[in-house]
Amino acid sequence: MTTEVAVLGAGMHPWGKWGRGFTEYGVTAARAALDDAGLDWRDVDAVVGADTVRGGYPGYVAGATFARALGWQGARVTSVYAACASGAQAIDVARARILAGLSRVVLVVGADAAPKGFFRPAGGERPDDPDWLRFRLLGATNPVYFGLYARRRMALYGDTLEDFAAVKVKNAALGALNPHARYRARVTPEEVAASPVVADPLRLLDICATSDGGAALVLAGADFTRAHAESRPVRIRAVSTLTPRYPTQVLDLPDIATDSAAGVEPSGEPLRTAIVRAAYEEAGIGPEDLSLAEVYDLSTALELQWYEDLGLCGAGEGAKLLREGATALGGRTPVNVSGGLASFGEAVPAQAIAQVCELTRQLRGEAGERQVAGARVGIAANQGLFGHGSAVVVVR
Repeated sequence: MTTEVAVLGAGMHPWGKWGRGFTEYGVTAARAALDDAGLDWRDVDAVVGADTVRGGYPGYVAGATFARALGWQGARVTSVYAACASGAQAIDVARARILAGLSRVVLVVGADAAPKGFFRPAGGERPDDPDWLRFRLLGATNPVYFGLYARRRMALYGDTLEDFAAVKVKNAALGALNPHARYRARVTPEEVAASPVVADPLRLLDICATSDGGAALVLAGADFTRAHAESRPVRIRAVSTLTPRYPTQVLDLPDIATDSAAGVEPSGEPLRTAIVRAAYEEAGIGPEDLSLAEVYDLSTALELQWYEDLGLCGAGEGAKLLREGATALGGRTPVNVSGGLASFGEAVPAQAIAQVCELTRQLRGEAGERQVAGARVGIAANQGLFGHGSAVVVVR
C-alpha cells in the first residue's frame, strides 16, 4: 500500500494585519486551494481544521467553522490543536484518513487573527499550567526564550550578531519577492543592527511578528488522483510528529526548568533533530537529497539551529553554512525561500500549512523569481509548545 498522498491544491490568504476574523482568511485560502485543484467544494468529503485559540469557540472547532462558512454539504470534520505544529498535525490527520481509506479528498485549513504585540497567556489563574507559570513567575514572553537560545549559541559556538542579521537579510530579500508575505522590503545588516533591542541579544528585526493569515491544502489518495489530476502531482511522503524523550536537557518553551538526569541517561538527541530524523527515515531520504527546506525561524538564531537539526551541517556550523551561501537561493540547500517567518510573521495554525504550500509551488516550478532550480524534494519543519513538533517531506 502506498504511504503517499497527493497535494492537488494549495491556497493562501496574504499575511498581514487585516483587522478581520480568522474565518474569512481560512475561507479565502480554502477557495484558492480548491480552484488550484480544479475541484468543487462538494467534491470534498472531509475537512480538517487547525484550531486557533484567539477566535472564541469557533476557533476551537475550526474544522466545523470552515465547513459551515463554505456551506454545509455533509463533509466529515475534525479540529486539531498543537500550538505552532497545528497545521502539520492537521495534515497528518488528513493523510491518515486518506491512507486508511476513510476519505478520498480532504481539505486542510488553518487561519489566525493574531493580536498586536507578543502572544500572551489565556486569562484566568492556572498554577498547574506551565504556559501560565512562565509568564507569571518569570515574565517570559516568547522573545525571552528566543534571546536565551541566541545567547546559548553565542556561548557554545561563537555565533555573532552579524550572523543573526545575515539570516534576516537573506529572508527579507526572498520575502520581497513573495506576494503572500506581510513584509516585502529588503533590509540591510545596518538596519537590523539599528533596530531596537527586544530580548538581548536579539533586535526587533531578528524576531518574527504576529500576523493574520490563512493557508489551505487539498489532499487526495492515489485512485482519485489518477482519475482527476495530472500524472506527476506533488506528494506528501512523510509526516513526523514526535514528542521529546525524558530527560530534556535544553530549556524549551514553555518550561522554566530542565529535567534531572540523575536517574536516566539523556538520549543525546534533541527534539528537533529527532523530528527530522523520523521524517527522513519514513521518506527514505537524507539531508543530501533535499532540494530546499522551510523551517520555523521564530528568530534569526533559531534558523541557524534548524540548519544543524536538518543535518545540513554539524553542530555549531550553522553560521558557517550561512556565510558560505549554502542556504541562499542558488545555494546547495536553500532554506526559507518563501521569506520565512521573518517575512510573514506568525499566524500559528496556518504557518505549517503555508510551509507546505511553498514547497508545493517550488516542486511544481511555479515560484517565479524565488524558484529553486530543479526542485524535487523539500522538507517543512517546525516546533510548537508542550512537546509538539513536526516535519513534512514533500516530493515530486
